[in-house]
Amino acid sequence: MKYWKKYSKEKLIKRIDKALESTLDFENSKYLGYPVSRLDENVFNTNGTFLNNSPLLKSFIANPNNIGCHTLGKSEEAFKGSQELEKEVIRVLAVDIFKSEENEYDGYIATGGTEANIQALWIYRNLYKKEYNATLDEMVILSSEDTHYSVHKGSNLLSLDTVSIPVDFNSREIIVSELDNIVKNLISEGKKYFMVISNMATTMFGSVDNPDIYAEILTKYKVEFKIHIDGAFGGFIYPISNRNSTLNFENPNISSITIDAHKMLQAPYGTGVFLCRKGLIENVLTKEAQYVDGMDLTIVGSRSGANAIAVWMILFSYGYYGWFEKINTLLLRTDWFIQQLDALNIEYFRDPFMNIVTIKSKYVPVNLAHKYGLVPQTHEGENKWYKVIMMDHVEIDDLLKFVEEIQKVSI
Repeated sequence: MKYWKKYSKEKLIKRIDKALESTLDFENSKYLGYPVSRLDENVFNTNGTFLNNSPLLKSFIANPNNIGCHTLGKSEEAFKGSQELEKEVIRVLAVDIFKSEENEYDGYIATGGTEANIQALWIYRNLYKKEYNATLDEMVILSSEDTHYSVHKGSNLLSLDTVSIPVDFNSREIIVSELDNIVKNLISEGKKYFMVISNMATTMFGSVDNPDIYAEILTKYKVEFKIHIDGAFGGFIYPISNRNSTLNFENPNISSITIDAHKMLQAPYGTGVFLCRKGLIENVLTKEAQYVDGMDLTIVGSRSGANAIAVWMILFSYGYYGWFEKINTLLLRTDWFIQQLDALNIEYFRDPFMNIVTIKSKYVPVNLAHKYGLVPQTHEGENKWYKVIMMDHVEIDDLLKFVEEIQKVSI
């Protein structure tokens, strides 16, 4: 790892304090033109010695606005400290985890995976309009039927058609023949420009798509396409656990990636990440945002600098090897769990590099699923699967209690 290091707590606090010193101090500043201030002292406790060892709370109180995309062009000078830490986060993720070349990436801390996925679709829609004079009815989004609902939200917001590709019930793999037929039919209907959402761990199954399958078929039919990787759940585990993963920027077919820090990384909610290759994000520049010093290239505009600092803290508290150990602890728990299910002849799906186990619903009584908070594939109609996720709070003792109860049902 070139940039992903482990820092001591003292160094973390020192770096954050230095960053906040380079951020507008509303307490002492005489700046008159910013539509923002410190947190309201009549409501929030903004003083106390406890803040000396609480850099994240200190960051929230400082209230920096990380508006813009800090890997490209100018940014608001008043918040440069938190912006620098965000740039360090994006560099670690793009270069060390997703194998981008130096300075060949852009990205920012988004509000979550939904925003990041829609950001990608927005970029590609505008790119096709700008470079090919494409119309909306010539564009289409492709994704598997297991893909997160954000693709449908993006389709609605951007007035784009979306088509779901069937997957095998047991393996959750895209059915290649179905994809081929769908693409062929879409072309016959006038579709020329394709946007692909390929999954690095689906929300329900933890299943991982092969983006090269999309690329091979779309290349075969000689149409324009861009592939976005939705790694909202898998982004902080799959590239670590699978050393041979090709879901990164070394793969020429991949143009952008989503990651969620508020899932595996345990950052505060409202913290996702969008990454893309250089030369793409400019397609969503909002030229009308002329009072912003820099370029407004994101969906949300104003963003919490404190959330960016939270991601920075987590990454540099662990470093690569500390994170590797944490991920492998979760995978060992997952291995233990599926061994128990195998002994009971219970059918499930699990990608070997992921910490999600999805059990066929016929083996799990509804009351037991409710007791242990298992997530169903659907809350409406016939549910066929229940999901168990090995997160940090899920220990072997918790799994053992569930196994013992499900064993009684299986006898």
